[in-house]
Amino acid sequence: MRQSKTRPRNRCRLTLNRRRFITAAGAAVAAVQMDVLDFASRVFAAKPKPASKPTVGVVYLRPPKPRIISWPGGNCDTDAQQALFTKTLRQAAEKLDVRLNVCEKPLWTNEEIGGYLDRIRKDPPDGLIVGAMCLHGWGHVRRVVAKRGDVPTVIYSNLSGFTSHLQCGRDVPKTFLGATQDVGWLEQALRLLSALWRMRHTRILDVSGHKDGTVEGLGTEFHCIPKQRFHEEFEKAKETDQVRAIADFYEKTAKKIVEPTKQDILNAARNYVVCRRLMEAENCHGITIDCLGWKNPVCLAFLKLRDEGIVAACEADRWAALSSRLTHLLCGRPGFQQDPSPNTVNNTLIGAHCTSPTKLEGFDKPYRAPFVLRDYHTQTGVAPQVLWPVGRDVTVMEFAGPDRIILGTGRVRANIPQPPSGCCRTAVEMELDGVTDSLGRVDARNTKGFHQLFILGNLRRTFQAYGRLAGIKVEPICT
Repeated sequence: MRQSKTRPRNRCRLTLNRRRFITAAGAAVAAVQMDVLDFASRVFAAKPKPASKPTVGVVYLRPPKPRIISWPGGNCDTDAQQALFTKTLRQAAEKLDVRLNVCEKPLWTNEEIGGYLDRIRKDPPDGLIVGAMCLHGWGHVRRVVAKRGDVPTVIYSNLSGFTSHLQCGRDVPKTFLGATQDVGWLEQALRLLSALWRMRHTRILDVSGHKDGTVEGLGTEFHCIPKQRFHEEFEKAKETDQVRAIADFYEKTAKKIVEPTKQDILNAARNYVVCRRLMEAENCHGITIDCLGWKNPVCLAFLKLRDEGIVAACEADRWAALSSRLTHLLCGRPGFQQDPSPNTVNNTLIGAHCTSPTKLEGFDKPYRAPFVLRDYHTQTGVAPQVLWPVGRDVTVMEFAGPDRIILGTGRVRANIPQPPSGCCRTAVEMELDGVTDSLGRVDARNTKGFHQLFILGNLRRTFQAYGRLAGIKVEPICT
């Protein structure tokens, strides 16, 4: 019976228990609204043990007292400025679960800087932030960048250098210069360095016929179990109050329910519980499933997982899983894994798939995109049709290998109605920046990608900064 039509350097692997799972899986999840939909956030909200977090060093290079004729100059209280930088970083470290080692005394002499370099060479942090706080101190900055070893390093300059000074580190691997008067950007600097470590300490469950493996260069581990294991766990998953609450939420918040029955929606909620149980049992941060053609599809379960900051990649696509994990860590929001279909009349790109997140603005933001509950390709189960906000900026991103990211930007032009079109349930048409031929840019995996992510917002510079720090080539999706 159909429902009414009115109506998600320490190389040791992380050990996750129920009370640590969510924080390890996504830094922003603890801030999600605590309603029925997010019951899991309350269960898994505790922080991981102290050993399971990256360490980032912070050092400030400046004279003890500001020079009168200089930048920032004698009219700047550099002690207060440094205190503000440190306060901002400490607040960000608490939010992102990063251990911060701040060298409180500003360094200026060659002996002081040499001593600091000796210390970080003996005990390297997982990342380093260098506060360049004086126009006349860029020689010291260059020395630190040259001698800090293999530590990924962000140079932060708050109006303390001219164009020639800001070339520092431009051609040095694993170095990014953040020159901005925006003190709040320091949180992003910390997020970039944290993401490098967390990608190396991520373990994703692969429900397919694949074999276990670690991605060379990134360090992310994939752990495999057979598909039969999922089906066995589904039979054990009963229709509990928890399951009924999840199903009820999606029934009540959907704009409309077209094909699915009440039982279809309950089965979709059971799928979510199974995904959670398997990830917990196998000590994993996320999941990808060889799910194409399933009569009881996991599409709604994957929506909910993505809304909670958990990797949920379709079709056992490991590159899509890696892209999702990086997007969560860098941007604090989910991405939409899609099949690219060019519209050659409009010279646009349509991305379509059977599940999309709804928390498009961020895990900790109140916005949820509207959605309709539809059926799957097999004319069974639940596949949400999520309606993206027309006119908003979008980033297109995908790992095309461990050392290569393809990247583009554009805007949402339309959501494709079904009928009359026939395609995967969520279908978003996008105008791409700089595109010359929408047909020519969508071909094989190793050229311009498949299963790329659509991510709400223009996040191009964020991914480019990560590429510099990680030593990963970032190239345009359009040619």
